[in-house]
Amino acid sequence: MIGVLIPVHDEEDGLASCLESVLRAATHGDLAGEPVMIAVALDACTDRSAQIAAAYPVTVLRLEARNVGAARAAAAACLLAAGARWLACTDADTVVAEDWLQRQLQLHHEEGADVVCGTVGVSDWTPHLARLQQLLQRFHAAYTDADGHAHIHGANLGVCARAYLRAGGFPSLGCSEDVALVRALEAAGARIAWSAAPRVVTSARIASKARGGFGDTLSAWSQALPL
Repeated sequence: MIGVLIPVHDEEDGLASCLESVLRAATHGDLAGEPVMIAVALDACTDRSAQIAAAYPVTVLRLEARNVGAARAAAAACLLAAGARWLACTDADTVVAEDWLQRQLQLHHEEGADVVCGTVGVSDWTPHLARLQQLLQRFHAAYTDADGHAHIHGANLGVCARAYLRAGGFPSLGCSEDVALVRALEAAGARIAWSAAPRVVTSARIASKARGGFGDTLSAWSQALPL
């Protein structure tokens, strides 16, 4: 069984699109009908995220940690208890490609990857229109969207269950829990595929849910640029 984990903190704007994309990925023909379980960890939500999640065939967890690492860990624990052999991670403001899971599993089966670290595309640059051209130049100069990159994103990450448990799982961090997990996996000797094959697009929103994450990086770059 394949598990997909999604942490959610007040994500009513993008959650439906995220879940619909993951459900499409779960039915990809090359998965040969293997069951896919989706765990949505609702962390201290005060908006309509719970109602939206309830409309889809997903497992909903509720917690009040206000901590993305704890939310990811809770969802992972639920999936592992249900028998997941592979954990795929994304974010609630992200849309995954139809072959997202298939690409991760292909790297696992054919190349022996214990971990797949994917890249991200940006779905909408509108929040940064005032400095858009300069920001795009900065982004493309700093970001490698190709195999062999060195980026780590919770929005596009996969790990086999054994390696995840060996590394100790997601730590309870308010941000960079994905980076901490991958560093622990490296230290445990996991084989990592730094691949651009599994595709996702994510938000460039200014109001990030996890402080210090991808959105905050883009905002900091944008604010440092001249108008």
